[in-house]
Amino acid sequence: MLSEVLLVSAPGKVILHGEHAVVHGKVALAVALNLRTFLRLQPHSNGKVCLNLPNIGVKQAWDVARLQLQDTSFLEQGDATAPTAEQVKRLKELAGFPEDGASPERLAVLAFLHLYLSIGRKQRALPSLDIMVWSQLPTGAGLGSSAAYCVCMAAALLTVCEEIPNPQKDGVSAGRWTVEDLELINKWAFQGERVIHGNPSGVDNAVSTWGGALRFQQGKISSLKRPPTLKILLTNTKVPRSTKALVASVRSRLLKFPEIVTPLLASINAISLECERLLGEMAAAPALEHYLVLEELIDMNQHHLNALGVGHASLDQLCQVTMAHGLHSKLTGAGGGGCGITLLRPGKDAEAQRDEVMCPRPASCGVREAPLGGARPECYRPERISPRLGTPWRGDTISAHKSSFKISGSKSLQVHKRTLSSPPTHTHRRAGACFWTSGLLVYLPTRLLG
Repeated sequence: MLSEVLLVSAPGKVILHGEHAVVHGKVALAVALNLRTFLRLQPHSNGKVCLNLPNIGVKQAWDVARLQLQDTSFLEQGDATAPTAEQVKRLKELAGFPEDGASPERLAVLAFLHLYLSIGRKQRALPSLDIMVWSQLPTGAGLGSSAAYCVCMAAALLTVCEEIPNPQKDGVSAGRWTVEDLELINKWAFQGERVIHGNPSGVDNAVSTWGGALRFQQGKISSLKRPPTLKILLTNTKVPRSTKALVASVRSRLLKFPEIVTPLLASINAISLECERLLGEMAAAPALEHYLVLEELIDMNQHHLNALGVGHASLDQLCQVTMAHGLHSKLTGAGGGGCGITLLRPGKDAEAQRDEVMCPRPASCGVREAPLGGARPECYRPERISPRLGTPWRGDTISAHKSSFKISGSKSLQVHKRTLSSPPTHTHRRAGACFWTSGLLVYLPTRLLG
């Protein structure tokens, strides 16, 4: 059993095309986002397992001996099935939660208990642990925060229970797991995602596990080879929503109007395939004509997603504002609020394009560098990272260092920018910024990387 502190991180994700259709067997194209979730695991011998999630205000502890006495046979299930209502009910009993209610905080605790008991039950005794998870990803925004959480949790618990080796065993400052280990991490992370979302596609945990840019269909994953450099705006509407509820609503609409929704899903699949083909062409020699087609695909996909019922007024506003400046946007993730992406044209300054689309209303925000193309899960030595790293999406929690300055884009717009500390990954790049304006948080990463 592991006796030393374990530190793990995993990236978030952005879906380019294929939202919701991927749940029904269609193709999705996604890329890892270098905003990351971090986990610190401390083994001890006090007979307690403690979970601390400071981003969402969760701090809970259980007596290991009591958990050891519980009948956990209900956790035995096939890989192809989501947790049943009875299994979720039993997890709620162990957590001390009432049967009703499924807040993000409670779902995060239930996912932890599911993974802790399922992985730990093979041990002679459940381990006593102190676990803290913090994140740079906003919850419920379509950036894969729950998947990054589950990937970190699965990686840490599999390591502490010696189901996979500790990549730090040779004293390296930051290590990674083998392909075989990552496959096991991905499998268990998907189980955690099922507790949270019910019937997820598996694309979020796959991207968080493998990193880079991926093509995903029915559990089959392949990397996009040499994807071109793209510049996008990533906009957080700050409108909360439930991925589980949105996925269920699309399924309900499919059952109600099969002859209407089935062609929509097939069309979204065709958009993903055309985008994949186009990105392959652009790898060799990107041209303006390629961007014009990418913009058409973005517009068509957004209209299809609205037809599926997963749009939102805030996302419509984003599309209208960017369209007024000749740019094209769509939602990313489950929709219903959350985040949207805007493709930027080449040959024009990215920051100038960003400033053009910012609504002329007074606002302030925190700005940090965090490019697309995040690395797969990594394991760090304890001295390499600190839980001071928080979410860059909430201006009141950002701690600044190095510099602070103000930008005035117009008489009515003021933006405060801060340079923040960044996690110890090999993907450090000066890449972008996020701006809170008119209810929208706009983040400018400058590269889409494989």
